[in-house]
Amino acid sequence: MSLSCHSRSLFSTLQHHTRLKDLQRGKTLHAHIITTGSSSCVYIANALINLYVKSGHLHTAHLVFETVPHKDVVSWNTLINGYSQQGFRYSSFVLDLFRRMRGENASPDSHTFAGVCNAASYVNDVLGGGQVHTVALKAVGCFDVFVGSSLVNMYCKMGLVRDARKVFDEMLVRNSVTWATMISGYAMQQLGANALEVFMLLRRSEEREEENEFVLTAVLSGLGVPEFVDTGKQIHCLAVKNGLMCNVSVGNALVTMYAKCGSLDDALRTFELSGDKNSITWSAMISGFAQSGDSEKALDLFSDMHFSGIVPTEFAFGGVISACSDINALEQGKQVHSYVLKLGFKFQLYIISALVDMYGKCGSVSDARKGFDCIKEPDIVLFSSMIGGYVQNGENEAALSLYCRMQREGFLPNELTMASLLKACSSLCAFEQGKQIHAHTIKYGFSLEFPIGSSLFTMYAKCGNLEDGKLVFRRMPTRDVVSWNAMISGLSQNGQGNEALELFEEMRLGGTEPDYVTFVNVLSACSHMGSVERGWIYFKMMSNEFGIAPRVENYACMVDVLSRAGKLDEAKDFIESATIDHGICLWRILLSACRNYRNYELGAYAGEKLMELGSLESQAYVLLSSIYTSLGRWEDVERVRRMMKLRGVSKKPGCSWIELKSQVHVFVVGDLMHPQIDSIGVEIRRLIKHMKDEGYQPSSTTF
Repeated sequence: MSLSCHSRSLFSTLQHHTRLKDLQRGKTLHAHIITTGSSSCVYIANALINLYVKSGHLHTAHLVFETVPHKDVVSWNTLINGYSQQGFRYSSFVLDLFRRMRGENASPDSHTFAGVCNAASYVNDVLGGGQVHTVALKAVGCFDVFVGSSLVNMYCKMGLVRDARKVFDEMLVRNSVTWATMISGYAMQQLGANALEVFMLLRRSEEREEENEFVLTAVLSGLGVPEFVDTGKQIHCLAVKNGLMCNVSVGNALVTMYAKCGSLDDALRTFELSGDKNSITWSAMISGFAQSGDSEKALDLFSDMHFSGIVPTEFAFGGVISACSDINALEQGKQVHSYVLKLGFKFQLYIISALVDMYGKCGSVSDARKGFDCIKEPDIVLFSSMIGGYVQNGENEAALSLYCRMQREGFLPNELTMASLLKACSSLCAFEQGKQIHAHTIKYGFSLEFPIGSSLFTMYAKCGNLEDGKLVFRRMPTRDVVSWNAMISGLSQNGQGNEALELFEEMRLGGTEPDYVTFVNVLSACSHMGSVERGWIYFKMMSNEFGIAPRVENYACMVDVLSRAGKLDEAKDFIESATIDHGICLWRILLSACRNYRNYELGAYAGEKLMELGSLESQAYVLLSSIYTSLGRWEDVERVRRMMKLRGVSKKPGCSWIELKSQVHVFVVGDLMHPQIDSIGVEIRRLIKHMKDEGYQPSSTTF
């Protein structure tokens, strides 16, 4: 079909307005086309559809499309690809449009399949994708490099790398997009060896000239684990040899690869040698430091990024917020939060989830909840962060309550959610709720791998149900040191010290290396058993056999072993010979033991040590005052009370709770708000009278 001079002029002008995205002049020309009756020309109609698509006015493009009486493949392709490029939002509509195209007997071409395959991958429509594949084979065959690449891309995005590889292998001709897509597909599934295999296949093939920056970036993305760091260095050399280091995407991929492999020196060297750093380069390096535990360096680098005038991406914010979480840098976290608000990221779900996690880990639960509440449609990551924050800060009832809301809103929990909830039930000794959470782990198909398995038997042990805890432990497919520690701790805390020590020996024979936490649990078992000799054996075993330097927690357990056995002088000598900075921890244990064994002189010595160290724990002052009262040293009693008042130390009210008939009853000293407080008071008075009748005499040393 030939175009008249007038139509050709209109067509050229429309293309000019489209390139410039000059929608206003385009609309004016559209009005002129309608008045002159030129819109019936399919070429001009297609140019109008393209104008509105490229300008982002898809609805208007669709209206123009519907007015075209004789649509050709270009008409369909322009609209299909326009909607496809908008991502997930219009993917179902694109597939419907493709079905309609076939229903109207329009023949698709390779450009059609590019948009349709892209849409199918967004909605993860495996059945629809298979149908598109079948139609593509009939229409153009997978020998077309454009169609083949589109199909490979579709299957890779769906996670169906085997199907993608089948299409890839059947293609007679491949371009750099095909190779890069197949390699990226393996990388996304964390199949680095397969990604590397395809890359080596490219190097040996006749298509080696397709080895460009996109291919190198793709293969580097699949090498982000320590065992591939040497291979990554070889790719780095290849990039230098091929002159691709000037490409910023290659530099970014190298920095990311080295950082993920834990080779931070190489990552930093590559970062510093990158002449053209963009926000992605900075984000990769900041995230690398944060993920490797170098939080201070991550914060310093973020500051350098800011003063360099580079605007952070959401990933840079994610990395620096994570760094603030790891070192409890609440003030710096708040400054980053302010910067987030300034740049307009306040409703970005990824960043809000990181902020909620940061505030929770830094102990500011109220700020974490404010962040959570500002998102109208939270996702599972945000729910998990908020639940985890509540549990970390001891607000376990709030965590369980939020989980109930999460269930009502139809969200499926993940492993971290369930582990946090089990920890909440452990802390509350809420056995019934714990069993319900266990049932949910089974319902949602979670295995007994870490962290679910460890959290489960910790919950059962804390609730005193060791039999179910042991059952869970023995059913775990694999056990790491955390799992063994949790089980040994559960046995120790429930008075089964011998069994705890036997389990430790089983752990050693099985080849699992203990850590300092293991010895905390083992020494705790020795303490409950009153076995000083075995306590010394295990304490010395830490450094002599496993090369583990004892920490404060291990020293505290050893002091407890000696103190419970009445070896108070030996405990005192042990504390004074300690080579670590233990603060007030060890003296507090000795003070409590001196009170129990009525060794008031040594107790007074330990208590005065605590006062010298500036202890702000009310219990220490209460115990020391009690000891001086027993010794009749009233001036010292008054001195301790004055010091307590001067330092602003106040005794925290006691709190306890009990679960009855699926309801938790909480009691706080001085609280008269319980609905059954009168009946409770009558029962307490009856018990007190009964105790006195049995000869019980209350202590006169109550502070």
